[in-house]
Amino acid sequence: MLTEKRSSMLHGVLLITLFSCAAFYIGDTSFIKNLHLSPMIVGIVLGMLYANSLRNNLPDTWVPGIQFCSKRILRAGIVLYGFRLTFQNVLDVGLAAVAIDAIVVVVTIFGGILLGRAMKMDRGIALLTSVGSAICGAAAVLGTESAIRVKPYKTAVAVSTVVIFGTLAMFLYPALYQSGVFDLDAKAMGVFAGSTIHEVAHVVGAGNAMGKDVSDSAVIVKMIRVMMLVPVLLVISYSVMRAAAKDGSAQGRGHIQTPWFAVMFLVVIGFNSLDLLPQGLVDFINAFDTFLLTMAMTALGAETSIDKFKKAGFKPFLLAFFLFLWLIGGGYLMAKYLVPLIG
Repeated sequence: MLTEKRSSMLHGVLLITLFSCAAFYIGDTSFIKNLHLSPMIVGIVLGMLYANSLRNNLPDTWVPGIQFCSKRILRAGIVLYGFRLTFQNVLDVGLAAVAIDAIVVVVTIFGGILLGRAMKMDRGIALLTSVGSAICGAAAVLGTESAIRVKPYKTAVAVSTVVIFGTLAMFLYPALYQSGVFDLDAKAMGVFAGSTIHEVAHVVGAGNAMGKDVSDSAVIVKMIRVMMLVPVLLVISYSVMRAAAKDGSAQGRGHIQTPWFAVMFLVVIGFNSLDLLPQGLVDFINAFDTFLLTMAMTALGAETSIDKFKKAGFKPFLLAFFLFLWLIGGGYLMAKYLVPLIG
């Protein structure tokens, strides 16, 4: 019986692996590369196509394997994501960039939660959308999903919102910068882009379109933003456990559950900061990590049908739009006035 269960789980994992391989193949095409869309985004689209077509024709016993990819493999991917960062990144930019990152993260998350409450949105979707907009897009949504454990379709909805507005920002920022609407020097523009554009891939795409001076600072500022995922997840986990304890539910009894994958993420950043591994090995780890995160995204997409999107409604996208406006307006003003003031 146990062997049969493991075999069924393996079928689900292999299915997601095949879809992920397809996502990498599609992501390597010139069209997708020009859009600067990562295999993770292609993966969730493939998963959603599967969920709305072939899903009903496959055995239900394969579902545990799909869920394994969306939970366990996801957490492993978040931990290994730390190999993309070092604490030296913080020293390479001024205090203004760190301060702006912190303001953007705090205001976007709390503002998104309050807006979601005012719009009477599902609290889980509002939180996921806010964290995704505040920190690093899909990766932040995935990390938060692991901490609060919501239904997969809610995660897919939140990922969709940050992908849409992150992609829009990737094309909008260079156009407005080159036309002179964004009246900033290269350093300030890099800080602005890195602190407000959603995905790492989107920041790279926008930065490359604006020149090396903008791109270098934008990527570093973005990486500092990614580091802020750790304290955010710890605070979210603490808040969830306190709320559960207050309600007297079983989840709230006992000690607070620390999201250990977030702590390990920080540990990996510290290890990577020591520069003990050869660059070739780090590159391999990063490529493998991208594949793991693609599997997680594909699995989440496979749990998301059109009916669930209809159930979520238009409000998540409206919330993401309001947050997008704040990121552009608030981020621009901070980059224009705080960067020269603080340095």
